[in-house]
Amino acid sequence: MSKGYWVTAYREVKDPAKLAAYAQIAAPAVAASGGKFLVRTAAEEVREQGLTQRTVVIEFPSYEEAVAAYESDAYQQALKALGDGADRDLRIVRGAE
Repeated sequence: MSKGYWVTAYREVKDPAKLAAYAQIAAPAVAASGGKFLVRTAAEEVREQGLTQRTVVIEFPSYEEAVAAYESDAYQQALKALGDGADRDLRIVRGAE
C-alpha cells in the first residue's frame, strides 16, 4: 500500500487571522489522522516558472488515509475556519511504491 500526500500551494493569503485559526484546528486534525508535516514553508528557490509561495506537504500512512483525513469532520471544521482567508491548490497524491 502506497503512502498518501497532501501537497498544498498557497497562491495568496488574504486574511492571516483566518489562516492562523485554520492552522490551530488543522494541525491536530491532521495528526489525529496519522498525518506528518514534511514541508511547511515558502520556496527558497524556484525553477521552471515556479512561484515563491508557501508550500505544505503532509505524509499519511496510505493514500486512503490521506483522503479520509481531508473528508474528516475535524478537518472540515478547519476549512470552515479558513473560509476565504487564502487561495490554495491542494492535491492528494499517491506516493511511489
